Amino acid sequence: MDIPLGHRTRWSDSLWTRGPAAALAGALPALAFPAPSWWWLAYVALVPWLLLVRSAQTARRAALYGWLGGAGFMLAVHHWLLPSLHVFILVLALLLGALWAPWGVLVRALLGGAPGPGRAAAALVLVPSGWLMVELVRSWEYLGGPWGLLGASQWQVPPALRLASLGGVWLLSLLIVAVNTALAGLIAIPVARLPAMAGLLVCALAGTAAWLWAPVPRPAGTVRIAIVQPGTGGTPTQRLAHSEALTGALAGRGVRLVVWGESSLYQDPADHPALAARLAALSRRTGADLLVNADAPDSGRRGISKSAVLIGPQGLTGDRYAKMRLVPFGEYIPARSVLGWATRVGKAATSDRRRGTHQVVMAIPAAAGLRVGPLVCFETAFPDMSRHLAADGAQLLVAQSSTSTFQDSWAPAQHASLGALRAAETWRPMVHATLTGVSAVYGPRGERIGERLGTDRSAAAVYEVPLARGTSPYTRWGDWALYGAIAALLAYGLAGAGRAIRQRGVSPSGGSGLSAGRRPARGRR
Repeated sequence: MDIPLGHRTRWSDSLWTRGPAAALAGALPALAFPAPSWWWLAYVALVPWLLLVRSAQTARRAALYGWLGGAGFMLAVHHWLLPSLHVFILVLALLLGALWAPWGVLVRALLGGAPGPGRAAAALVLVPSGWLMVELVRSWEYLGGPWGLLGASQWQVPPALRLASLGGVWLLSLLIVAVNTALAGLIAIPVARLPAMAGLLVCALAGTAAWLWAPVPRPAGTVRIAIVQPGTGGTPTQRLAHSEALTGALAGRGVRLVVWGESSLYQDPADHPALAARLAALSRRTGADLLVNADAPDSGRRGISKSAVLIGPQGLTGDRYAKMRLVPFGEYIPARSVLGWATRVGKAATSDRRRGTHQVVMAIPAAAGLRVGPLVCFETAFPDMSRHLAADGAQLLVAQSSTSTFQDSWAPAQHASLGALRAAETWRPMVHATLTGVSAVYGPRGERIGERLGTDRSAAAVYEVPLARGTSPYTRWGDWALYGAIAALLAYGLAGAGRAIRQRGVSPSGGSGLSAGRRPARGRR
């Protein structure tokens, strides 16, 4: 039996069909990130979501589709948090997904109905700008940080990494959303095909021009660095002994710095002289300085922090960095008095870690004073932190991480991929060292150096890390892509406000807005 056309239309417009479709469409871009790493999918993955939102019958419905799609994206990108947060991950996805509700209204306003060429051309700028505002807001550390920024999906594409050196990951996100917007216009809006084709051409030319003419870092020699990845299993004491054995095997190999992963120690060497002496002896045996990470109470202070600690042949050098940006629910619970129940339904933090107060650049004596900028865990997701370290003189970025809780998920590969973006943005090589994998090293253009240590490895790997001179455009100019997006949206808002004011000043019949009873008297002829 055939369904009448009217019923089919009502069913196709039903929230019960379009709502889940919006959530699925929003989840699709997650496949562009590791582990699948279908980077090419990012350039088309938003099209179904855009087409669904633009066809919404009302602005309220467009906001709802934006919200549900955003929730689907957040859930897909962070699905590996499910063992830790359980049902709370759904609440978190819905809260963060609401950030896309205004974006949905913007998409419908610019692409909905039958827009003219001018409105379609404006959409190529304003829809990506609106997306960037969502990424900016959710990048606030108290909302979870910038994990899963769309531009980060391009971590293994050399032309994209060159663009990142100009405008950071934000410029990549703008470009990707602009391509998706142009494709949506080509598919659904006949009169928009000319500006859509022009937009695609501009994006292609921008990528080509960056690849051919953007400045590149100048080589500045190499430094030999080792990563010690002890792997899974064993007690903290056994892991320490295994890390010592792996490090000791590096003797005679010319290594200048050995990097251990996050939480490699559960005692602070500053408070345990015997431990500090053991590590100093290890440094003397290998001829390298050791950068360890203590997940322990700080000396003379209350509370536990995660600190990168530098140890040389004579013991503690005095250089240390305490992690500043903590993982919500993993290392602290926001508003614990209200949300503390999360510890009962998952693996949320039972106590809050203490925050560091400032970033630190360390000089490595064994490497002729090489200046190193340490980061801990998901701090590599924040482009501003690595940029500030590079601006402060860091020649090498070092990240210490541990994703053992999420060992069999997409998280380790996603985390390791961020190092390529940070290296390309700053022209500073990045060493990403973990306890259990994935560990990796990237050169100053974001290119991978040497072997990658997967989650099935227990090893000490040596890398000849290329250094670079010069200051990248992104380090020098900062987040200009973000400021441009804000300016574009402000101009659009002001133009809309101006139109509204002018319309209020005109009467419905097209007059000046003065009442009929108070028309000015006509002059005598």
